[in-house]
Order: sequence, then structure tokens, then C-alpha cells
Amino acid sequence: MIEVVPIPQLRDNYAYLVIDSDTKKAGVIDCAEVAPVLAEIDRRQVEVVALLPTHHHYDHVGGHEDFLRVHRVEVFAYAGQRQRIPGCTREVQEGDEIPIGHLVARVIFIPAHTTGHVAYYFPEEHVVFTGDTLFVAGCGRLFEGDAATMMASLQKLASLPDETQVYCGHEYSQKNLEFALQLEPHNAALRQKYERVLALRAQGLPTVPSTIAEEKATNPFLRWHSAELQANLRRIDPNLGNDPVEIFAKVRALKDTF
Repeated sequence: MIEVVPIPQLRDNYAYLVIDSDTKKAGVIDCAEVAPVLAEIDRRQVEVVALLPTHHHYDHVGGHEDFLRVHRVEVFAYAGQRQRIPGCTREVQEGDEIPIGHLVARVIFIPAHTTGHVAYYFPEEHVVFTGDTLFVAGCGRLFEGDAATMMASLQKLASLPDETQVYCGHEYSQKNLEFALQLEPHNAALRQKYERVLALRAQGLPTVPSTIAEEKATNPFLRWHSAELQANLRRIDPNLGNDPVEIFAKVRALKDTF
């Protein structure tokens, strides 16, 4: 059985402690700062066997070196990214599987935010960790890829079962939803999601997990086909065409300045 513990990091990041409840073995996803991660490991008395970064940015791997001074574990990176991931011991590719006790994480290659970005998908438990590619109601900036690449990566995630729980790399949900509501103000599911997020944040609680079904219903980067979204985009840019990539790119450009 899987247990997922979100651990706030830095200003608005999340690391995740992923625990196999049967064996008490665990993995750490996106360790940016070590102290809160080590405290959670000690509190739960688990044995960490792997560091699983989604990508190389410092706010996702900045705690690796300090962590490895305390726990010697395997550290994973996508093929060709070894030099970008501190402490990397093993490179993986699309479809490779990583055991954590009885749990199995499957690697999904989702570039665009970075060239080596991956998600970790636990198919039996219906859980996916998406880093900075898919956020609650958002997606990552296109630092090392283009709109078409990001669209393909997001569609790969959107094709997972609807009930899949989505754990992302940042607590951006409220602002993302406020942006989304500008493009689809009459989307009832989006409005309901926003109200739930406001309630969670008022209590100081994480807004993760979302689900793939919720993201398909509310995330503007998965809703390029929405007539309301397209109409509102064309009020901003009357010359906008019908190509899905062009529509996606416009949404991304607007979000970059929101």
C-alpha cells in the first residue's frame, strides 16, 4: 500500500516521501532542502532507498548532496542527464521501472520544461508525480522545449486513467486557477475547484493531490479545444488561428505575464 507525504520545501515547492506501508521502504521525490525531509523520515521510521528527481533544477535537487551525507541511496536521472543530477547513480529511460519495496514506479519521459524531465507513475496505486510539467490547473514554463513538445508531454499524462492522483512540484494552484477563470469563467468544474483550493489554503493545507479527471476538466493547458477558452483568446488576439499548438502557445504566453 502506498502512502504519500507532501513535504513543503523552500518558498512553494513540494518534496514527497513515498512509502511502501508493507515494507517501510521509501523514496524521496524532488528533495530541494534536506532538513524537513530528514525530519519526516525520522518521524515515520522508514528506510529510504532512492532519490527520484523529476528534473535538474536546483529547487528540485538542491538537497541531494546533504541527503547523501546521511543516507547512501540510489539516485536516478533520465538518460543523458547524469551530470545535471547531483549524486546520480543510475540513468533510466521511458518505461523503466524502479522498485520501492513492493511499489513500482514507472518512468514517463515528459520534456519541455527541461530536456530530461520525467514523471514517476505508480500504475497499481494510480498515483503520478509530475514535477514542473503538469501543475494543478497549470503547466511549467518552456525553458528547454517548445509548445508542441509540452503539449505532447501533457497529453501523455492526460492519457493516464482519470482516477490517477496527481502530485506536482509547486503550490501554484490558487494563482493558476485565477488565470484559468479568466479564460473559462463559465466552467462550473473550474469554479468549484477554485473554491475548494481557497478553502484548503485558508487552512494552510496542500492543494495536492488533484486527479487526471479534474485536470482535464479545469486545466487551461489541457483545454485548448474549449469553445469558451478559444473565444476569450480571440478577444485578446483576433488573428489567432485554429491550430491546437498555436492555441496552447497563446495560453502559455498569457500565463507567463499573468
